[in-house]
Amino acid sequence: MMDWTDRHCRWFHRQLSKRAELYTEMVVADAVIHGPRERLLGFDAMEHPAILQIGGSDPLKLSEASRIGEDFGYDGININIGCPSDRVQSGRFGACLMAEPELVAECFSAMQAAVSVPVTVKCRLGIDEQVCEETLPEFLEVVSTAGCDTFIIHARKAWLQGLSPKENRDVPPLDYNLVMAMKEHFPALKIELNGGLKDIEESLAITQGLDGFMLGRAAYHTPWILSEIDSRVYGDEAPAFDRSEIVDRLISYLKAIEFKDRTAKALLRHVMGLYSGQVGARLWRRTLSEGAASGLSPSEVLSRAHQAIQEAADRAAA
Repeated sequence: MMDWTDRHCRWFHRQLSKRAELYTEMVVADAVIHGPRERLLGFDAMEHPAILQIGGSDPLKLSEASRIGEDFGYDGININIGCPSDRVQSGRFGACLMAEPELVAECFSAMQAAVSVPVTVKCRLGIDEQVCEETLPEFLEVVSTAGCDTFIIHARKAWLQGLSPKENRDVPPLDYNLVMAMKEHFPALKIELNGGLKDIEESLAITQGLDGFMLGRAAYHTPWILSEIDSRVYGDEAPAFDRSEIVDRLISYLKAIEFKDRTAKALLRHVMGLYSGQVGARLWRRTLSEGAASGLSPSEVLSRAHQAIQEAADRAAA
């Protein structure tokens, strides 16, 4: 998610699950090629498995960007055919490419030929006036014929005319049944579901018969749900850590980087939801927000928020 899942967010989320695949923000192919690569693409080895998500519509640029991503060590490359933002449309990539499956197939072929790691496609059900029951299977047929075997489908249509990017995240109705129908129609493809999923239990129930699911805003706003993935999805032992231990790790992480990385402060925003639903959650968020504006170091802000919520829990238990 653009401006959300940066390296600090991913480092935090990796503390909650060893097995979940973590996706970068969508990075435009031109930025990968010509921009500050270390800032845009650099990541901690702890983040593996990590997937680089790229936006674009030029097969040559996408293939070069994919090679660069593989060289940085990413475990996979994903091309975004789902983002509905205005700046994405003006650049002729994102959800508008749902209307050009042949071009998407050409882009995929160029990308996969350039790298040895898997290349996948994230898409929508369709756009604007498309009849998704007709156009989505056509899209999957064309792109899969080019060799793509994994699609992450956001189960909403994108209205590029008439709805804002924010509205496109929740106004178009979800149609999980159409995604299920695509799996029945293309049983050899790996089809994963995205869109509207709120927790692990719901995700597992809804996606029976599919090959996986992707959590976006739910994982960001209520990140503790990620701590269930390794045990509920992969059958590993339930994690032994608690939220307090995670905060201790994050404080150590900030102390190690905050004086050499000015972006470290972003972590305070990413952890706002860590105590969602817990005693003191509002105090946690307020302490982080006020501290972020105070000029204190990020590690000191997080330490103060940690102390505040521990004291709140102690008062509630007394």
